[in-house]
Amino acid sequence: MTTQTPSTTEQILRQTVIGSRRSSNYFWAVVVSVGALGFFLAALSSYTKINFLPFSDPTQLIFIPQGVAMGFYGLLGLLFSAYLWLSIAWDIGGGYNEFDKQKGEVTIFRWGFPGKNRRIELKCKTDEVQAVKVDLREGLNPKRSLYLKVKGRRDIPLTRVGQPLSLSDLENQGAELARFLQIPLEGL
Repeated sequence: MTTQTPSTTEQILRQTVIGSRRSSNYFWAVVVSVGALGFFLAALSSYTKINFLPFSDPTQLIFIPQGVAMGFYGLLGLLFSAYLWLSIAWDIGGGYNEFDKQKGEVTIFRWGFPGKNRRIELKCKTDEVQAVKVDLREGLNPKRSLYLKVKGRRDIPLTRVGQPLSLSDLENQGAELARFLQIPLEGL
């Protein structure tokens, strides 16, 4: 979700962009972790003939092939859940959009994966910004995004990746930003 909080001087507009710390990511990380742990413990119970699960008795499973298959899926699930939890901890995709009229500067900041390029920061002058562009694509995989059109650069995305914003929120954010920067709004 992108939230907008104009400062008290009305010279700076800062939009917070939520990255991987969305409630849906927490939900899926918990579901995958619990499921994968269940599969892994079932495989371990099948191998050792000691029941590690309180709600069933996987000691009756034959280790080859059922226990091996469950162990394989459990291990893959645990690795995937570790990836989800690390993405949440690192807040991949989170950051902010800042529009500063006093400095005449636009700053787009996002967190990436750890490494030398973890901090992704784009800066440009406000007079280089040509328009705020709204991209609407409906259908099976809808896309509703805001972009900043800048001279000599590709369009810079301003909204989060993943769940599309509602049409009214997208229109309001686009109109507010275009009004703040005093540039045209394209695509509506």
